[in-house]
Amino acid sequence: MFKTIKNDLPASIVVFFVALPLCLGIALASGAPLFSGLIAGIVGGIVVGSMSGSKIGVSGPAAGLAAIVLVAIGTLGSYENFLVAVVLGGVIQIIFSILKAGVIGYYFPSSVIKGMLTGIGIIIILKQIPHFFGYDANPEGDFAFFQVDGENTFSEIIKTINHIKPGSALVGFIGLGILLLWDKVLSKKGKIFQLVQGPLVAVVFGILFYVFTKSSEYFAITETHLVKVPVPEDTASFLGQFSFPNFSVITNPDIWIVAFTIALVASLETLLCVEATDKLDPHKNVTPTNRELLAQGTGNIISGMIGGLPITQVIVRSSANIQSGGRSKMSAIIHGFFLLISVVLIPRLLNMIPLSVLAAVLLIVGYKLAKPALFKKMYDLGWKQFIPFTVTVVGIVFTDLLVGIGMGLAVGIVVILIKSYQNSHFLHIEDKSNGKHKIKMTLAEEVTFFNKGAILKELESLPRDTFLELDVRKTRYLDNDIVEILEDFAFKAKERSIDIQLISERGIVENPDSFIQFFQLRPKTA
Repeated sequence: MFKTIKNDLPASIVVFFVALPLCLGIALASGAPLFSGLIAGIVGGIVVGSMSGSKIGVSGPAAGLAAIVLVAIGTLGSYENFLVAVVLGGVIQIIFSILKAGVIGYYFPSSVIKGMLTGIGIIIILKQIPHFFGYDANPEGDFAFFQVDGENTFSEIIKTINHIKPGSALVGFIGLGILLLWDKVLSKKGKIFQLVQGPLVAVVFGILFYVFTKSSEYFAITETHLVKVPVPEDTASFLGQFSFPNFSVITNPDIWIVAFTIALVASLETLLCVEATDKLDPHKNVTPTNRELLAQGTGNIISGMIGGLPITQVIVRSSANIQSGGRSKMSAIIHGFFLLISVVLIPRLLNMIPLSVLAAVLLIVGYKLAKPALFKKMYDLGWKQFIPFTVTVVGIVFTDLLVGIGMGLAVGIVVILIKSYQNSHFLHIEDKSNGKHKIKMTLAEEVTFFNKGAILKELESLPRDTFLELDVRKTRYLDNDIVEILEDFAFKAKERSIDIQLISERGIVENPDSFIQFFQLRPKTA
């Protein structure tokens, strides 16, 4: 893991600055103590990061659970009672991992996953605009369309026009300029600019701006627009920030209902995030989903035992990690230690960071998730990909994450049912004649995203030094999800000394350079 520390350390700093306001904001939106969000972030980074099989996924408190937590605390009577449900939810997730429930993640079509990433990117941009200009009526981490402050995403932006703070806006624009300069120009000029990340420079500038403009009548940044980490006066007050579950209410049926709700929603969000981060990963690593559920369950047990919010793998932090060049799980673990050390040793320094400079960091993250070119790319893939993608994006922006994904999935299933004859099995034949390890795989007439899990498992189980013969002559419909799996496999096959021979109606291709290009050029009637 330490082989890639030169990549992971700078990435962990960026993830830390992204995670800090989100941990606090999600706790505020959840109606929980602020420190509970930091506990979840620390446990998600150190514990879940250590146990997870994901190299680039980052875990912490999830915006998608904020509404559930807010209602549950009120229903169960106290935060200590709610923590019992968090612990039990973690136990249930471990049971899910034992039952191999992680395979569920493979049954979400690629168009919906890409729609989820794009929708979250748009939501990040829209939600950060008010913070960028110094208007903080709604807490960070509230990603739902209808907000906890009574506004919605767009009405909040309109209200921002009348509440622009010059100092905050100036810091935001300069911070954004620093980030763009670093990303587009300086990072290519020398290793020092790759080691010292733009977000760190932007944050340092923000702190200095706050300090030197305190007495300014026009540019001073008020404390309401700064990070608000709880500052303990002594060791006793620091330890007093931890809460502990009240296990005397464990027989209350409502506790178990909330526990199952947390386990189901947290597991689903995690599996969706795993699928999404694996698609974003430039090195095409495949995360073991059942191990991920085990890690998340363990994290939730520990988080609940010491007063933390429920944990999931989170796409905002994970995508920031990927965009910043994170290569191994060390970036997630180190970001957890940064959270722990900073809230213990330098909470007052953290409380000098303007939210607008962190909003600038998140705006860059959001844009990279929702690049306009992706819409054209999805449109070019055809309506079977574009419609579920668009429905998912619109659903996430105008409702919330899980509802939007549900809408996209429903539409995706309808599209597949319309275009498919449901004949989607595939045949696998192994031939060890002449001492050679030769495997022949014949794809059926119809192969859809429902077969992702089985095909991926088959390809991952191929031994080294194998000759794979892939026959697609009878295949009339091959889902884009399967093409992407083959594309990713071709990338990793070279490392495993696996030779691929593709047999199609157009002839035989040895070790094709690009499955995506091959099938795009393939006749539509095939």
